[in-house]
Amino acid sequence: MSDPTRTYLDFERPLAELEAKIEELESLAGEDSPDMAEETARLRQKAAEQLAALYSKLDPWRKTLVARHPERPHFRDYRKALIEDFEEMCGDRRFSEDAAIVGGLGRFRGRSVVVIGHEKGHDTESRIKHNFGMARPEGYRKAIRLMDLAEKFDMPVLTFVDTAGAYPGLGAEERGQSEAIARSTERCLTLGTPLISTITGEGGSGGAVALASANVVMMLEHSIYSVISPEGCASILWKDSARAKDAAVAMKVTAPDLLAMKIVDQVIPEPIGGAHRHAAATMTSVGNAIEKHLGELEQMDAKALRQQRRERFLAIGRTLPGG
Repeated sequence: MSDPTRTYLDFERPLAELEAKIEELESLAGEDSPDMAEETARLRQKAAEQLAALYSKLDPWRKTLVARHPERPHFRDYRKALIEDFEEMCGDRRFSEDAAIVGGLGRFRGRSVVVIGHEKGHDTESRIKHNFGMARPEGYRKAIRLMDLAEKFDMPVLTFVDTAGAYPGLGAEERGQSEAIARSTERCLTLGTPLISTITGEGGSGGAVALASANVVMMLEHSIYSVISPEGCASILWKDSARAKDAAVAMKVTAPDLLAMKIVDQVIPEPIGGAHRHAAATMTSVGNAIEKHLGELEQMDAKALRQQRRERFLAIGRTLPGG
């Protein structure tokens, strides 16, 4: 049965029309209409094949659109699926609470952990509340406070990255946005407990790096990770944001390119059709990957964890062309 509430991307329009036809036939079909049932089954098979074909050849721009899909699982979904006994902790103890970054204590498959993530929201009200996942300085300072707590009580830190970038507003700049991002990045790098980061949607600019300077950085197959949004890059290079597609290709924002350059350590496959169509299966895969890496990192002491993290990031430049 097709889902009438599903949001289709532009390149999925042929699929949308096909699934609408299936829905229409299903609404008309009765128990005594074998011909209708046969036609519906044929169309379902055609839709499945078309979906697989579309997602087997996504270019960087289409992957960008999938990474931004509004129905893609967000931090609140991963938290509910993977973290038990979650206790949210709010505020940076300096200015205020920032809802774009959510964090707290919980249990991940039997382990006590600190979990932090960008939350974009799932409807108009929650998106405004969470500022579309674009954090202000107090969000990053809250993350620092939580990482301090993790180190004090020897708990691993799990971060989930999904942001277009840090909030660029005047108030954020006046309160030290760049300094807060730098301090959060520094705290990631100096943390004496395991830190695992998963890019679940967009990994945009310093707003992403501030939570992703980890021992292990993973990303979902159709996520993106870049120094700037494709639109922002196109505006700077060509003075034309409409060339975002060209920028996405040039910046190599997709998982295979980033894995080849060793900017990320693992790409987590998504079911056919993307995480937004198969949220539960995707989140289970993310949990399994986290558990595997956490088991390996827990064998290392604080000094070794810091050294491994340092070497991991220093090695990135050495593997780039001309590095």
